[in-house]
Amino acid sequence: MAETVLSMARSMLGGAISKAASAAAEEMSLLMGVRKDIWFIKDELATMQAFLEAAEAMKEKDMLLKVWAEQVRDLSYNIEDCLGEFMVHVASQSLSRKLMKLKDRHRIAIQIRDLKSRVEEVSSRNTRYNLIKTESSRTIDQADSYMEDVRNHSASNLDEAELVGFSKPKSELIKLMDVNNTQDDLAKVICVVGMGGLGKTTLARKIYESKEDIVKRFDCCAWITVSQSFFKMDMLKDMIKQLLGGESLKKCLSELGGKALRVEDLAKFLVEELKDQRYFVVLDDLWTIDAWSWIKYIVFPSSNKKGSRIVVTTRDLGVANQITLESLIYHLEPLELVDATNLLLRKSRKTHEDMKKVENFKDILERLVKKCGHLPLALLTIGGILATRKIAEWGLVYNQLPSELETNISLQAMRRIVTLSYNHLPSHLKSCFLYLSIFPEDFEIKRSLVERWIAEEFVRAKDGMHIQDVGISYFIELINRSMIQPSKLNIEGSIKSCRVHDIMRDVMISIAKEENFVCLAGDDVTSAEDSFRHVAYQGSKCQNIGIDWSHSNGVRIPKGFSNLKVLHVLEVVDVKRTSSKAIKELGDLMRLSKLRLVTAGATQQKCKILCEAIEKLSALLSLRVEAGNWISSFGKLDWLHFVSSPPPHMKSLKLNGFLGEMPDWIGSLMHLVSIHLEASKLKGGKTMELLGTLPNLMLLGFHRYAFAGEKLVFAEGAFQNLRKLDFDRSMELKEVRFEEGTSPRIEKIQFRVCRLESGIIGVKHLPKLNEIAIGYLGEVAKLGALHGEVNAHPNHPVLLLECHWSHHDLGDVVHRSTTSVQSGGAMEGEESSLHPDFAVAGECSSSQAVAVTPEGGRSDS
Repeated sequence: MAETVLSMARSMLGGAISKAASAAAEEMSLLMGVRKDIWFIKDELATMQAFLEAAEAMKEKDMLLKVWAEQVRDLSYNIEDCLGEFMVHVASQSLSRKLMKLKDRHRIAIQIRDLKSRVEEVSSRNTRYNLIKTESSRTIDQADSYMEDVRNHSASNLDEAELVGFSKPKSELIKLMDVNNTQDDLAKVICVVGMGGLGKTTLARKIYESKEDIVKRFDCCAWITVSQSFFKMDMLKDMIKQLLGGESLKKCLSELGGKALRVEDLAKFLVEELKDQRYFVVLDDLWTIDAWSWIKYIVFPSSNKKGSRIVVTTRDLGVANQITLESLIYHLEPLELVDATNLLLRKSRKTHEDMKKVENFKDILERLVKKCGHLPLALLTIGGILATRKIAEWGLVYNQLPSELETNISLQAMRRIVTLSYNHLPSHLKSCFLYLSIFPEDFEIKRSLVERWIAEEFVRAKDGMHIQDVGISYFIELINRSMIQPSKLNIEGSIKSCRVHDIMRDVMISIAKEENFVCLAGDDVTSAEDSFRHVAYQGSKCQNIGIDWSHSNGVRIPKGFSNLKVLHVLEVVDVKRTSSKAIKELGDLMRLSKLRLVTAGATQQKCKILCEAIEKLSALLSLRVEAGNWISSFGKLDWLHFVSSPPPHMKSLKLNGFLGEMPDWIGSLMHLVSIHLEASKLKGGKTMELLGTLPNLMLLGFHRYAFAGEKLVFAEGAFQNLRKLDFDRSMELKEVRFEEGTSPRIEKIQFRVCRLESGIIGVKHLPKLNEIAIGYLGEVAKLGALHGEVNAHPNHPVLLLECHWSHHDLGDVVHRSTTSVQSGGAMEGEESSLHPDFAVAGECSSSQAVAVTPEGGRSDS
């Protein structure tokens, strides 16, 4: 019996071995054939991409070519997807894994052979219809006419708020607002009307930011972007935060006693809190009277007679007429000839001297200004094109502008302007530009967008350039061409985020849809949906879609990670869950420029290995290490003392965890620009000695128990380049003192959640100081003495108090006649805003911020 069972087992095993061998042979044969086809379609893909770039200039003139180009583009998308799947399921797998997924291999092989067949059919179609033709004359649309020397120019960063020609409209609008008339004055609504591209938002922003003329006359202020589609709940939350303070929303929720939050609850709370406040609100980009009706009746208290003001920007005069009196409508007109000419010269990087030197330059310049209809957006857009052209080519640009702008300033003509700008983009920027259509209307897009471009393979590596830097140069070039608008700057003045003008976005979405590049949820797409390269879900369709990483400790990286030799950004790595070998391999990522780690729960041995890996990262520019978060208890980072030679070019350092003492190697970071410390429990002496010697340090942030001493002294000769100092939740700190000769370039100091029982001393020694902000739950003793120093300061800094003056120990120096009520500016760490996005950071007894300024001085922070 045993022999029979053994014989059957041998027979079954032999059959299994034979079957496996047969499958292996079949797999190898299949793979050999597939690999040949892979090489073929790879070569074809490269040719397709080159063809699509060349066809871009001609397809608008040849309908047959346009149709064929669309077929080639769709096929190229399919090839890219197939190649990606092949790399995952075949090329990167061991033979045993390949055998286990034989079904996948067959499917991919069939797909590849089908693609090869389609490639051959597309090629024969060109032969049948003779679609590719050589043109004798070369047009301005062809790619090689672009002057790719923009890399030699720094970004012009022409902020719309600095546009020429806005002084007169600003003064006229201020006069229309009549802010000085407050006696029994109901809220007055002023409308700014004009087509897209005229600068309505720019004008409103200049008013909103005019603290010396406008904002200081109101108890609270808010800037609300309405747009075509807005969510009532989100808008109300935003208004509460800006008008009443960041903690007011929590107060509202607590009053509900755990009940579900409703729009009506937020509206009732807002109206009640505003009834005795003089408020100033800008409603930017209002589209419909229905939107206004809802905002007016559910948000603003009708009983308020404090002289409040509401400024509305809209492109619809009919809406404006229904909102307010005709006498309170400001019609924004195109720029005057001189202003329009100056703007075009600035954006195109030319001067009046060029007009004298180059023959006929003045004539073509005047014709271009006229054809742009004196519209700021059109001038900025065309100026971005002209900046990349020789003056001799400007006539060609002029001939392609829509003639409608001379006689009919229409939205359609403006769209043609934007479309022309898109057509003139170099091919490498077109995909980057169209990709922005995945973001919602009025969305603030961070510069980390560049990393998405890299992942999508839109960014092409260049010899001698970091691929991240190439991507950033794409970002800056789109700004230079006025295709996107800068929004926020970091402490160094670099652009950190951008927005897309709504007209630009309209054109962008239209082109992206036409080219099957992006499908927005809600578009009428059925069977064609599979052919889109990207599908974006926005608005109400995706309210419940998304993943919260806020409580995540990061990911475990696998062994073999060091094979990613060109990796530049790695975040967030969970050191506890990652093996010691994989941690050691981090040191082999010689091109890594940005690294974020979570070390909570990691062993001391792993952390020592991590120190050795960090020392090898010679290209690292940004390091963030977190040993704990708001959920877990404070963790330790004292293992960082084992680092002996840190990455030499590091510019940004963020550490969250116990250090006890500042590591010695911090003092060697000669390129460090910003440092944020949290839960570090540092003492004053060594910390300030090391940090004070760093020659390029511009931003210093102490957050949540970062500093454990009672007295912080900025010594003579220290912090020579520091621009901003930020304290948050420094609970043990009692005194901050600035000695003569310290911090000569510091501009802003802000405190939140702290009690400075001995005060802030020595601000008279800070010659560049322009703002001291005492934010949420911040208390300062000897405030009278501080105000005396501010009052006598030659730079006339402003003292912003989040809480009412009576909340502090004022002494007997400050007179209430020298204080004015003003909403506090946003305290956003290292970023500053180019867009009016002000918000009160907290709530005090008066739910307002006080700007304490010298007698008769200006409050212009």
